[in-house]
Amino acid sequence: MASQRITAGRERRGLRGRREVSAPRPDDGGAAGASQPAIETIGRSIWHALPAHRGPAAALDRRLDEALARRADVRAALFRLVDVAPACDGPADVARHLTGYLADLDAPPRTIRALAAVSRSGPGARAVGAAGALGVKRVARRFIAGESPADARVVLRQLWSRGVASSVDLLGEASVTSEEADAYAARCDAAIRMLRDVYAGTQALQPLDRDSRGMLPRANLSVKVSALTPLLDPAAPARAIADAKPRLRALLRAARDEGAHLHVDSEAFDTCATVVDLALELLGEPEFRDGPSAGVVLQAYLRESPAICARLIEWAQGAGRSVPLTVRLVKGAYWDHELVEAAQLGWTPPVYTEKAASDRSFESLTGELLRARPSVRVAVASHNLRSIAHAVALSRSLGGADADVEIQVLRGLGDDLAAALVAVGLRARMYCPVGDLVSGMAYLVRRLLENTSNESFLAAQAHGVPLDELLRAP
Repeated sequence: MASQRITAGRERRGLRGRREVSAPRPDDGGAAGASQPAIETIGRSIWHALPAHRGPAAALDRRLDEALARRADVRAALFRLVDVAPACDGPADVARHLTGYLADLDAPPRTIRALAAVSRSGPGARAVGAAGALGVKRVARRFIAGESPADARVVLRQLWSRGVASSVDLLGEASVTSEEADAYAARCDAAIRMLRDVYAGTQALQPLDRDSRGMLPRANLSVKVSALTPLLDPAAPARAIADAKPRLRALLRAARDEGAHLHVDSEAFDTCATVVDLALELLGEPEFRDGPSAGVVLQAYLRESPAICARLIEWAQGAGRSVPLTVRLVKGAYWDHELVEAAQLGWTPPVYTEKAASDRSFESLTGELLRARPSVRVAVASHNLRSIAHAVALSRSLGGADADVEIQVLRGLGDDLAAALVAVGLRARMYCPVGDLVSGMAYLVRRLLENTSNESFLAAQAHGVPLDELLRAP
């Protein structure tokens, strides 16, 4: 298998000057595809199941998202505040940063001019700063389930009672020392054992507890390889794998012993191949032949994604494990980062630069993964109504039960969608970050960028784009 490794991350510099690669075409109907009428029927059923009444907090979030989508300069200023707020020395310092960022705006909105005027006095600055700090915390609580797994217990149990499973992600960016990597691994180990207690005594729910392959773990934890080793470098993948293996192996053992699922997240493109190699090498070891349930992430916006998908399927079909490999299919959360870095270094971007191309890739990969069942368990992670309806329609056309495809959404972005999925009988899982505000800053800004993007499905929905257009093929 070593000779067949996908070397996308290691040969990134080879992308410079490379021919533009078109996104694969999605299924176009027929006996082995998802027909447009079926997609529209499923999409409409989910749409009409969306909650009709929103609480005041949710309505406020929606208005904020719409305002940020309209003004890129305001969005950038407020994101800078979100990034710096945890390090500020009190409300006055928050106000100083806020007014400084907003002072650079051209034609600032009336509310922003009023804030600047109020901030000129000492008491006013403290009041504005306190309000700004509270606003940042309010945004963080929208996306982050709690500061620790124990703090998130209530949220996780509430989700389960509403028919929504969860996957916990312990926030924190790349480790820079072995001590930090050890500490992150220890946090993950403790979380796995804590999650067993979170779900103790909860009632059995279908389709959360079982699919056609058997029982599904209730405890589900996502981990990042960049936090499990300080040596994750595309120029030296073997060294990174050797350093991360003992920590990830210990977590796989804990997940197996506790009956939990462990998911290995993907991050930036240049480390993608290393992460896949590490996960598959460990899961191929004899001691993990019968568990735990585990999985990896496939990013549809990568031009290399078809090759990576083919490798995952080939491995899953030949590994001889009694537990299927779970593949979480996502669009990808580092699009802005990849484009900026490629432009700085003169490389061809490793991601599709048009949303429609990423959407076509997503649908094509959905088909490949669904056809690879039962060796693969498919988790479709999207807030795009068309992508979700396509996955369900295609699964049904292939003779699959609805319980054999899972829809995953993000806390803070997909709450209403999760409720609608439950209402129509589909299995929904919510990705729930856990951690303090400082460690969650990078994640928080990525989510805010996604939610306020003019090209996002959520923005289109909020702006009243017709349902027929939202369900149109990319």
